[in-house]
Amino acid sequence: MGLKGKEYRKLLEPMTEELVGMARWARTTGARIVVLFEGRDTAGKGGAIRAVRDKLNPRQCRTVALGKPTEEERGQWYFQRYIRHLPTSGEIVLFDRSWYNRAGVEKVMGFAEEDEVALFLEQAPQFEKLLTDDGILLFKYWLTTDQDKQEERLRERLDDPLKRWKLSPIDLAAREKYDAYTEAREAMLGATHTPHAPWTLIDFNDQKRGRLTLIRHLLDHLPDTHIEPPEIDFPELGREPTKESFSVLRPIENYPLG
Repeated sequence: MGLKGKEYRKLLEPMTEELVGMARWARTTGARIVVLFEGRDTAGKGGAIRAVRDKLNPRQCRTVALGKPTEEERGQWYFQRYIRHLPTSGEIVLFDRSWYNRAGVEKVMGFAEEDEVALFLEQAPQFEKLLTDDGILLFKYWLTTDQDKQEERLRERLDDPLKRWKLSPIDLAAREKYDAYTEAREAMLGATHTPHAPWTLIDFNDQKRGRLTLIRHLLDHLPDTHIEPPEIDFPELGREPTKESFSVLRPIENYPLG
């Protein structure tokens, strides 16, 4: 049985406070944090990212979700378009899919040649070593999903007009390639699970429980991030609050209730 919403929110709340503390620590120390969210279609990457960044300052914590490369980008070194999105001092960057597209969807769907995939698997550990040697804190998460859960979520997207935009032709074509994705994932893990940039696999068949597991792991594998929040002097206003006034334009009528 999946984790219920009320229990999930109760368990998430203290972790969210820790995430806010993580962001304060990063801002204070200049730490740079990169988190990769990878997995099959419908695994729950978007929900996991929202859970991490929900209460964080969007100017400090960015989500990167790149579309297919442009003609110019296709002529570049493969990692080049990702480099420009890496964090500066004090920033947190969450990749909703990452450079590992090459070892996953591009390989399985035939968007990359075998020699391109092989070169990627050779270069990725070297690329990540450069990042971590420079002090970037790199976390790589693969969200695991059984095929019956994937089918259930794809059907939900099809039936829900608010989620149908998530259902792409690639998603539908990938349904028949579940085993091929497994094979590609195992090859990727074998080549890129390294001491300096290890992978962590998390069961996302229950997405709420998976989010809690991921966030707990992330927090537990950071340095000590405890920094007391600054004291803020907030004196009394000293007068009656002023009601807002308008001379040029007025606010539109509120949406009617009931």
